[in-house]
Amino acid sequence: MALHRVGDDKETDVFAAPLSGETLAKYRIPEDVSPPKVVYAALHNELLLDGNAVQNLATFCTTWSEDEIHRLMNECLGKNMVDKDEYPQTAEIESRCVHILADLWNSPAGAGTMGCSTTGSSEAAMLGGLALKWRWRQRRAAEGGSTGRPNLVCGPVQICWDKFARYFDVELRQVPLEPGATGLRPHQLERYVDENTIGVVAIMGVTFTCDYEPVREIAAELDRIQEEHGWDIPVHVDAASGGFVAPFLHPNLPWDFRIERVASINASGHKYGLAPLGVGWIVWREADLLPEDLVFRVNYLGGDMPTFSLNFSRPGGEVIAQYYLFLRLGRDGYRRVQQACADTARYLAGEIANMGPFTLLYDGQGALPAVSYTLADPAGAGFSLYDLSDLMRMRGWQVPSYPLPPDREDTVIQRVLIRHGVGRDEIALLAQDLRRCLDRLAHGTPPDKARAGFHH
Repeated sequence: MALHRVGDDKETDVFAAPLSGETLAKYRIPEDVSPPKVVYAALHNELLLDGNAVQNLATFCTTWSEDEIHRLMNECLGKNMVDKDEYPQTAEIESRCVHILADLWNSPAGAGTMGCSTTGSSEAAMLGGLALKWRWRQRRAAEGGSTGRPNLVCGPVQICWDKFARYFDVELRQVPLEPGATGLRPHQLERYVDENTIGVVAIMGVTFTCDYEPVREIAAELDRIQEEHGWDIPVHVDAASGGFVAPFLHPNLPWDFRIERVASINASGHKYGLAPLGVGWIVWREADLLPEDLVFRVNYLGGDMPTFSLNFSRPGGEVIAQYYLFLRLGRDGYRRVQQACADTARYLAGEIANMGPFTLLYDGQGALPAVSYTLADPAGAGFSLYDLSDLMRMRGWQVPSYPLPPDREDTVIQRVLIRHGVGRDEIALLAQDLRRCLDRLAHGTPPDKARAGFHH
Protein backbone atom coordinates (compact mmCIF):
# COMPACT_ATOMS: atom_id res chain seq x y z
CA MET A 1 0.00 0.00 0.00
CA ALA A 2 1.30 3.45 -0.92
CA LEU A 3 1.98 5.75 1.99
CA HIS A 4 -0.23 8.86 2.14
CA ARG A 5 1.92 11.96 2.71
CA VAL A 6 0.58 15.14 4.23
CA GLY A 7 0.11 17.59 1.37
CA ASP A 8 -0.60 14.92 -1.28
CA ASP A 9 -4.36 15.37 -0.85
CA LYS A 10 -5.67 17.91 -3.35
CA GLU A 11 -8.07 19.23 -0.73
CA THR A 12 -5.29 20.10 1.73
CA ASP A 13 -5.21 23.82 2.45
CA VAL A 14 -2.33 25.38 0.47
CA PHE A 15 -0.95 27.01 3.62
CA ALA A 16 -0.87 23.67 5.43
CA ALA A 17 1.13 22.02 2.64
CA PRO A 18 4.81 21.16 3.27
CA LEU A 19 6.09 23.89 0.91
CA SER A 20 4.25 26.56 2.87
CA GLY A 21 6.09 25.54 6.01
CA GLU A 22 9.48 26.28 4.44
CA THR A 23 11.35 29.24 3.02
CA LEU A 24 11.42 29.01 -0.75
CA ALA A 25 14.54 27.68 -2.45
CA LYS A 26 17.08 30.36 -3.28
CA TYR A 27 20.30 28.61 -4.23
CA ARG A 28 19.42 24.97 -4.97
CA ILE A 29 16.51 23.36 -6.81
CA PRO A 30 14.21 21.45 -4.42
CA GLU A 31 14.26 17.65 -4.33
CA ASP A 32 10.49 17.09 -4.25
CA VAL A 33 7.53 17.91 -6.45
CA SER A 34 4.98 20.39 -5.06
CA PRO A 35 1.33 20.86 -6.04
CA PRO A 36 0.84 23.69 -8.56
CA LYS A 37 -1.71 25.54 -6.42
CA VAL A 38 0.67 25.57 -3.50
CA VAL A 39 3.59 26.87 -5.57
CA TYR A 40 1.34 29.49 -7.16
CA ALA A 41 0.08 30.72 -3.78
CA ALA A 42 3.63 30.95 -2.41
CA LEU A 43 4.91 32.93 -5.38
CA HIS A 44 1.77 35.06 -5.56
CA ASN A 45 2.19 36.14 -1.96
CA GLU A 46 5.91 36.79 -2.34
CA LEU A 47 5.25 39.02 -5.36
CA LEU A 48 2.88 41.13 -3.28
CA LEU A 49 6.06 42.68 -1.87
CA ASP A 50 6.53 44.40 -5.24
CA GLY A 51 4.96 47.80 -5.70
CA ASN A 52 1.53 48.15 -7.28
CA ALA A 53 2.24 48.63 -11.00
CA VAL A 54 -0.67 51.04 -11.45
CA GLN A 55 0.76 53.31 -8.74
CA ASN A 56 4.18 53.29 -10.40
CA LEU A 57 4.05 56.78 -11.93
CA ALA A 58 7.73 56.53 -12.89
CA THR A 59 7.24 53.99 -15.64
CA PHE A 60 6.27 54.65 -19.24
CA CYS A 61 5.31 50.99 -19.61
CA THR A 62 1.83 49.55 -20.01
CA THR A 63 0.38 48.30 -16.73
CA TRP A 64 -3.18 47.50 -17.83
CA SER A 65 -4.50 45.33 -20.68
CA GLU A 66 -7.88 44.01 -21.74
CA ASP A 67 -8.78 40.37 -21.06
CA GLU A 68 -8.66 39.61 -24.79
CA ILE A 69 -4.98 40.58 -24.84
CA HIS A 70 -4.28 38.22 -21.96
CA ARG A 71 -6.00 35.45 -23.92
CA LEU A 72 -4.06 36.13 -27.11
CA MET A 73 -0.78 36.30 -25.20
CA ASN A 74 -1.56 32.94 -23.60
CA GLU A 75 -2.36 31.40 -27.00
CA CYS A 76 1.01 32.61 -28.34
CA LEU A 77 3.19 31.39 -25.45
CA GLY A 78 4.75 28.65 -27.58
CA LYS A 79 5.25 30.71 -30.75
CA ASN A 80 8.82 31.80 -31.41
CA MET A 81 8.78 35.18 -33.14
CA VAL A 82 12.04 34.49 -34.93
CA ASP A 83 10.80 31.26 -36.53
CA LYS A 84 8.96 32.80 -39.45
CA ASP A 85 8.90 29.58 -41.45
CA GLU A 86 6.98 27.67 -38.78
CA TYR A 87 4.73 30.59 -37.77
CA PRO A 88 4.16 32.42 -41.05
CA GLN A 89 0.96 34.16 -39.96
CA THR A 90 2.67 35.67 -36.94
CA ALA A 91 5.40 36.91 -39.31
CA GLU A 92 2.71 38.34 -41.60
CA ILE A 93 1.15 40.21 -38.67
CA GLU A 94 4.55 41.63 -37.73
CA SER A 95 4.89 42.90 -41.32
CA ARG A 96 1.42 44.45 -41.16
CA CYS A 97 2.37 46.31 -37.98
CA VAL A 98 5.55 47.66 -39.60
CA HIS A 99 3.58 49.01 -42.56
CA ILE A 100 0.87 50.46 -40.33
CA LEU A 101 3.56 52.34 -38.39
CA ALA A 102 5.29 53.47 -41.58
CA ASP A 103 1.99 54.94 -42.73
CA LEU A 104 1.31 56.46 -39.30
CA TRP A 105 4.75 58.13 -39.45
CA ASN A 106 4.26 59.30 -43.05
CA SER A 107 6.89 57.18 -44.79
CA PRO A 108 7.08 58.06 -48.51
CA ALA A 109 8.06 54.48 -49.35
CA GLY A 110 4.59 53.02 -48.82
CA ALA A 111 4.53 49.24 -49.04
CA GLY A 112 8.25 49.18 -49.86
CA THR A 113 9.36 50.44 -46.45
CA MET A 114 11.60 48.41 -44.12
CA GLY A 115 11.31 47.75 -40.42
CA CYS A 116 10.95 45.08 -37.73
CA SER A 117 9.75 44.38 -34.24
CA THR A 118 12.16 44.20 -31.31
CA THR A 119 11.98 43.43 -27.60
CA GLY A 120 11.61 47.15 -26.88
CA SER A 121 12.58 50.62 -28.01
CA SER A 122 16.11 50.27 -26.63
CA GLU A 123 16.95 47.41 -29.00
CA ALA A 124 15.20 49.29 -31.80
CA ALA A 125 17.30 52.39 -31.08
CA MET A 126 20.49 50.33 -31.27
CA LEU A 127 19.45 48.92 -34.65
CA GLY A 128 18.83 52.46 -35.87
CA GLY A 129 22.26 53.48 -34.59
CA LEU A 130 23.95 50.54 -36.29
CA ALA A 131 22.38 51.50 -39.64
CA LEU A 132 23.61 55.09 -39.14
CA LYS A 133 27.15 53.85 -38.45
CA TRP A 134 27.22 51.50 -41.45
CA ARG A 135 25.94 54.15 -43.86
CA TRP A 136 28.45 56.71 -42.56
CA ARG A 137 31.28 54.21 -42.89
CA GLN A 138 30.27 53.35 -46.46
CA ARG A 139 30.09 57.03 -47.37
CA ARG A 140 33.43 57.88 -45.77
CA ALA A 141 35.12 54.93 -47.48
CA ALA A 142 33.73 56.06 -50.86
CA GLU A 143 35.12 59.54 -50.20
CA GLY A 144 38.52 58.13 -49.22
CA GLY A 145 38.19 59.41 -45.65
CA SER A 146 38.98 57.79 -42.31
CA THR A 147 36.35 55.55 -40.75
CA GLY A 148 38.01 55.21 -37.37
CA ARG A 149 36.37 57.94 -35.26
CA PRO A 150 32.56 57.90 -35.59
CA ASN A 151 30.46 60.01 -33.22
CA LEU A 152 26.77 60.38 -32.46
CA VAL A 153 25.29 63.69 -31.25
CA CYS A 154 22.30 63.89 -28.92
CA GLY A 155 20.77 65.78 -26.01
CA PRO A 156 19.54 64.20 -22.75
CA VAL A 157 18.92 60.64 -23.93
CA GLN A 158 17.90 57.38 -22.30
CA ILE A 159 20.69 55.03 -21.17
CA CYS A 160 20.27 52.78 -24.23
CA TRP A 161 22.21 55.32 -26.31
CA ASP A 162 25.13 55.23 -23.87
CA LYS A 163 25.07 51.45 -24.23
CA PHE A 164 24.98 51.68 -28.02
CA ALA A 165 27.99 54.00 -28.04
CA ARG A 166 30.02 51.76 -25.74
CA TYR A 167 29.06 48.44 -27.30
CA PHE A 168 29.59 49.56 -30.89
CA ASP A 169 32.58 51.85 -30.46
CA VAL A 170 30.96 55.21 -31.19
CA GLU A 171 31.77 58.45 -29.37
CA LEU A 172 28.60 59.80 -27.76
CA ARG A 173 28.59 63.59 -27.85
CA GLN A 174 25.87 64.52 -25.41
CA VAL A 175 24.88 68.19 -25.64
CA PRO A 176 24.30 69.70 -22.17
CA LEU A 177 20.97 71.23 -21.22
CA GLU A 178 20.79 75.01 -21.39
CA PRO A 179 19.05 76.99 -18.62
CA GLY A 180 15.30 76.83 -19.13
CA ALA A 181 15.55 74.16 -21.85
CA THR A 182 13.83 70.78 -21.70
CA GLY A 183 15.96 69.12 -24.38
CA LEU A 184 18.41 69.62 -27.25
CA ARG A 185 18.21 73.00 -29.00
CA PRO A 186 19.16 73.35 -32.70
CA HIS A 187 21.67 76.17 -32.28
CA GLN A 188 23.79 73.91 -30.05
CA LEU A 189 24.52 71.44 -32.85
CA GLU A 190 27.25 73.34 -34.71
CA ARG A 191 29.70 72.95 -31.82
CA TYR A 192 29.26 69.15 -31.72
CA VAL A 193 28.87 67.79 -35.26
CA ASP A 194 31.63 67.20 -37.81
CA GLU A 195 32.52 64.97 -40.76
CA ASN A 196 32.62 61.93 -38.42
CA THR A 197 29.09 62.40 -37.09
CA ILE A 198 27.01 59.36 -38.04
CA GLY A 199 23.78 61.08 -37.07
CA VAL A 200 21.87 63.25 -34.63
CA VAL A 201 19.31 61.71 -32.27
CA ALA A 202 16.19 63.79 -31.69
CA ILE A 203 13.87 62.75 -28.87
CA MET A 204 10.10 62.75 -29.07
CA GLY A 205 9.43 62.63 -25.36
CA VAL A 206 12.58 63.42 -23.36
CA THR A 207 12.88 60.88 -20.55
CA PHE A 208 13.64 63.55 -17.94
CA THR A 209 11.11 66.27 -18.78
CA CYS A 210 8.61 64.52 -21.15
CA ASP A 211 8.78 67.37 -23.69
CA TYR A 212 9.40 66.93 -27.43
CA GLU A 213 12.64 68.11 -29.00
CA PRO A 214 12.09 70.29 -32.11
CA VAL A 215 12.83 67.75 -34.85
CA ARG A 216 11.96 70.06 -37.74
CA GLU A 217 14.23 72.82 -36.43
CA ILE A 218 17.04 70.34 -35.73
CA ALA A 219 16.79 69.09 -39.32
CA ALA A 220 16.77 72.66 -40.63
CA GLU A 221 19.96 73.44 -38.71
CA LEU A 222 21.60 70.35 -40.19
CA ASP A 223 20.51 71.59 -43.64
CA ARG A 224 22.33 74.84 -42.94
CA ILE A 225 25.41 73.00 -41.67
CA GLN A 226 25.47 70.86 -44.81
CA GLU A 227 25.35 73.97 -47.00
CA GLU A 228 28.28 75.45 -45.06
CA HIS A 229 30.46 72.37 -44.50
CA GLY A 230 29.17 69.69 -46.87
CA TRP A 231 28.35 67.22 -44.07
CA ASP A 232 25.16 65.27 -44.83
CA ILE A 233 24.11 64.21 -41.33
CA PRO A 234 20.89 62.16 -40.96
CA VAL A 235 18.46 62.35 -38.05
CA HIS A 236 17.25 59.33 -36.11
CA VAL A 237 14.12 60.07 -34.09
CA ASP A 238 13.90 58.26 -30.78
CA ALA A 239 10.13 58.28 -30.44
CA ALA A 240 10.07 55.62 -27.71
CA SER A 241 7.03 57.33 -26.20
CA GLY A 242 6.02 60.13 -28.55
CA GLY A 243 5.75 57.88 -31.59
CA PHE A 244 2.38 56.66 -30.32
CA VAL A 245 1.25 60.06 -28.99
CA ALA A 246 2.14 62.72 -31.57
CA PRO A 247 0.26 61.11 -34.51
CA PHE A 248 -2.98 61.22 -32.51
CA LEU A 249 -2.70 64.32 -30.32
CA HIS A 250 -0.43 66.47 -32.52
CA PRO A 251 -1.08 65.31 -36.09
CA ASN A 252 0.02 68.62 -37.64
CA LEU A 253 3.41 68.61 -35.93
CA PRO A 254 6.13 67.61 -38.44
CA TRP A 255 8.58 65.33 -36.64
CA ASP A 256 8.49 62.11 -38.70
CA PHE A 257 9.24 61.03 -42.27
CA ARG A 258 7.62 64.21 -43.56
CA ILE A 259 11.06 65.65 -42.79
CA GLU A 260 13.41 64.36 -45.48
CA ARG A 261 16.44 64.25 -43.21
CA VAL A 262 14.73 61.79 -40.83
CA ALA A 263 16.17 58.40 -41.80
CA SER A 264 14.69 56.14 -39.11
CA ILE A 265 12.32 56.11 -36.15
CA ASN A 266 12.14 53.81 -33.15
CA ALA A 267 9.21 53.47 -30.78
CA SER A 268 8.10 51.34 -27.88
CA GLY A 269 4.91 49.37 -28.39
CA HIS A 270 4.73 48.66 -24.67
CA LYS A 271 4.69 52.32 -23.67
CA TYR A 272 2.12 54.64 -25.22
CA GLY A 273 1.61 51.99 -27.91
CA LEU A 274 -0.45 50.35 -25.13
CA ALA A 275 0.84 46.81 -25.79
CA PRO A 276 2.10 44.53 -22.96
CA LEU A 277 5.77 44.60 -22.03
CA GLY A 278 8.20 43.17 -24.56
CA VAL A 279 7.71 44.88 -27.94
CA GLY A 280 9.40 47.76 -29.76
CA TRP A 281 9.59 48.91 -33.38
CA ILE A 282 12.14 50.33 -35.80
CA VAL A 283 11.13 51.70 -39.21
CA TRP A 284 13.37 53.20 -41.89
CA ARG A 285 12.17 55.92 -44.23
CA GLU A 286 13.06 53.75 -47.24
CA ALA A 287 14.37 50.20 -47.52
CA ASP A 288 17.76 51.22 -48.89
CA LEU A 289 18.51 53.15 -45.69
CA LEU A 290 19.05 49.78 -43.98
CA PRO A 291 22.42 48.56 -45.31
CA GLU A 292 22.22 45.06 -46.77
CA ASP A 293 25.40 44.14 -44.87
CA LEU A 294 23.39 44.26 -41.63
CA VAL A 295 20.74 41.81 -42.80
CA PHE A 296 21.44 38.12 -42.22
CA ARG A 297 19.73 35.41 -44.20
CA VAL A 298 19.41 32.31 -42.08
CA ASN A 299 18.46 28.82 -43.27
CA TYR A 300 16.45 27.88 -40.22
CA LEU A 301 14.07 24.93 -39.90
CA GLY A 302 13.62 24.63 -43.63
CA GLY A 303 13.20 28.27 -44.61
CA ASP A 304 15.33 31.18 -45.81
CA MET A 305 14.77 33.93 -43.26
CA PRO A 306 16.14 37.50 -43.41
CA THR A 307 16.78 38.79 -39.91
CA PHE A 308 18.16 41.96 -38.36
CA SER A 309 18.07 42.04 -34.57
CA LEU A 310 20.23 41.84 -31.47
CA ASN A 311 18.27 38.88 -30.10
CA PHE A 312 16.95 35.68 -31.56
CA SER A 313 14.21 33.63 -29.90
CA ARG A 314 11.38 35.59 -28.31
CA PRO A 315 7.62 35.12 -27.94
CA GLY A 316 5.25 36.36 -30.62
CA GLY A 317 2.41 37.34 -28.28
CA GLU A 318 3.45 40.95 -27.83
CA VAL A 319 3.43 41.57 -31.59
CA ILE A 320 -0.01 39.95 -31.85
CA ALA A 321 -1.20 42.15 -28.98
CA GLN A 322 0.07 45.25 -30.79
CA TYR A 323 -1.87 44.29 -33.91
CA TYR A 324 -4.96 43.60 -31.78
CA LEU A 325 -4.75 47.14 -30.44
CA PHE A 326 -4.41 48.63 -33.91
CA LEU A 327 -7.58 46.76 -34.95
CA ARG A 328 -9.40 47.30 -31.66
CA LEU A 329 -8.78 51.03 -31.25
CA GLY A 330 -8.05 52.41 -34.69
CA ARG A 331 -6.95 56.03 -35.04
CA ASP A 332 -9.98 57.37 -33.21
CA GLY A 333 -9.59 54.97 -30.29
CA TYR A 334 -5.89 55.80 -29.84
CA ARG A 335 -6.74 59.49 -30.04
CA ARG A 336 -9.40 59.13 -27.33
CA VAL A 337 -7.12 57.14 -25.02
CA GLN A 338 -4.20 59.55 -25.39
CA GLN A 339 -6.48 62.58 -25.07
CA ALA A 340 -7.95 61.21 -21.85
CA CYS A 341 -4.41 60.80 -20.51
CA ALA A 342 -3.47 64.32 -21.62
CA ASP A 343 -6.58 65.79 -19.98
CA THR A 344 -5.70 64.04 -16.72
CA ALA A 345 -2.13 65.35 -16.97
CA ARG A 346 -3.47 68.88 -17.42
CA TYR A 347 -5.68 68.39 -14.36
CA LEU A 348 -2.70 67.23 -12.30
CA ALA A 349 -0.55 70.15 -13.53
CA GLY A 350 -3.22 72.55 -12.28
CA GLU A 351 -3.35 70.82 -8.90
CA ILE A 352 0.42 70.91 -8.53
CA ALA A 353 0.64 74.56 -9.57
CA ASN A 354 -1.88 75.44 -6.85
CA MET A 355 -0.02 73.60 -4.09
CA GLY A 356 2.50 76.39 -3.64
CA PRO A 357 6.05 75.05 -3.37
CA PHE A 358 6.44 73.83 -6.97
CA THR A 359 7.46 75.30 -10.32
CA LEU A 360 6.17 73.40 -13.34
CA LEU A 361 8.77 72.47 -15.95
CA TYR A 362 6.27 70.76 -18.23
CA ASP A 363 2.51 71.03 -17.80
CA GLY A 364 1.40 68.04 -19.86
CA GLN A 365 0.43 70.04 -22.93
CA GLY A 366 2.02 69.76 -26.37
CA ALA A 367 3.96 66.54 -25.79
CA LEU A 368 3.58 63.45 -23.58
CA PRO A 369 0.69 63.03 -21.10
CA ALA A 370 2.88 63.77 -18.10
CA VAL A 371 3.91 66.48 -15.64
CA SER A 372 7.37 67.47 -14.44
CA TYR A 373 8.16 70.03 -11.77
CA THR A 374 10.75 71.19 -9.27
CA LEU A 375 10.77 73.01 -5.94
CA ALA A 376 10.40 76.76 -6.43
CA ASP A 377 12.77 77.41 -3.51
CA PRO A 378 14.83 74.25 -2.80
CA ALA A 379 17.02 75.97 -0.20
CA GLY A 380 14.13 77.42 1.76
CA ALA A 381 11.61 74.60 1.48
CA GLY A 382 12.91 72.71 4.48
CA PHE A 383 12.74 69.39 2.62
CA SER A 384 13.87 67.85 -0.65
CA LEU A 385 11.93 66.16 -3.41
CA TYR A 386 13.65 62.93 -2.35
CA ASP A 387 11.97 63.34 1.06
CA LEU A 388 8.65 63.83 -0.68
CA SER A 389 9.16 60.68 -2.79
CA ASP A 390 9.87 58.67 0.36
CA LEU A 391 6.69 59.87 2.05
CA MET A 392 4.57 59.20 -0.99
CA ARG A 393 5.68 55.56 -0.88
CA MET A 394 3.81 55.21 2.42
CA ARG A 395 0.66 55.26 0.30
CA GLY A 396 2.17 53.09 -2.42
CA TRP A 397 2.86 55.91 -4.90
CA GLN A 398 6.12 55.67 -6.79
CA VAL A 399 6.92 59.23 -7.85
CA PRO A 400 10.55 59.53 -9.01
CA SER A 401 12.90 62.34 -8.03
CA TYR A 402 16.16 62.78 -9.94
CA PRO A 403 18.63 65.44 -11.08
CA LEU A 404 18.50 66.84 -14.59
CA PRO A 405 21.37 65.94 -16.98
CA PRO A 406 24.50 68.13 -17.37
CA ASP A 407 24.77 71.14 -17.16
CA ARG A 408 21.70 71.33 -14.94
CA GLU A 409 22.38 68.45 -12.56
CA ASP A 410 21.99 70.84 -9.60
CA THR A 411 18.23 70.92 -10.35
CA VAL A 412 16.22 68.03 -8.90
CA ILE A 413 12.80 67.37 -10.42
CA GLN A 414 9.85 65.04 -10.05
CA ARG A 415 7.99 63.47 -12.97
CA VAL A 416 4.53 61.91 -13.08
CA LEU A 417 3.49 59.88 -16.14
CA ILE A 418 -0.17 59.42 -17.00
CA ARG A 419 -0.76 56.12 -18.81
CA HIS A 420 -3.70 54.12 -20.07
CA GLY A 421 -5.29 52.57 -16.99
CA VAL A 422 -4.41 55.52 -14.71
CA GLY A 423 -7.68 57.41 -14.36
CA ARG A 424 -8.73 60.80 -13.04
CA ASP A 425 -9.83 59.36 -9.70
CA GLU A 426 -6.40 57.84 -9.00
CA ILE A 427 -4.71 61.13 -9.88
CA ALA A 428 -7.12 63.05 -7.64
CA LEU A 429 -6.09 60.71 -4.82
CA LEU A 430 -2.44 61.28 -5.73
CA ALA A 431 -2.92 65.07 -5.48
CA GLN A 432 -4.65 64.64 -2.13
CA ASP A 433 -1.77 62.55 -0.81
CA LEU A 434 0.77 65.06 -2.15
CA ARG A 435 -0.92 67.79 -0.09
CA ARG A 436 -0.86 65.62 3.03
CA CYS A 437 2.83 64.86 2.56
CA LEU A 438 3.65 68.52 1.92
CA ASP A 439 1.84 69.48 5.11
CA ARG A 440 3.81 66.94 7.08
CA LEU A 441 7.15 68.01 5.55
CA ALA A 442 6.56 71.74 5.74
CA HIS A 443 4.95 71.96 9.17
CA GLY A 444 6.45 69.02 10.99
CA THR A 445 3.17 67.21 11.62
CA PRO A 446 3.74 64.68 14.45
CA PRO A 447 4.01 61.12 13.12
CA ASP A 448 0.91 59.88 15.01
CA LYS A 449 -1.28 62.58 13.40
CA ALA A 450 0.34 62.10 10.00
CA ARG A 451 -0.52 58.41 10.09
CA ALA A 452 -4.18 59.28 10.61
CA GLY A 453 -4.31 60.46 7.02
CA PHE A 454 -2.73 57.32 5.61
CA HIS A 455 -5.23 54.63 6.60
CA HIS A 456 -6.19 52.17 3.86
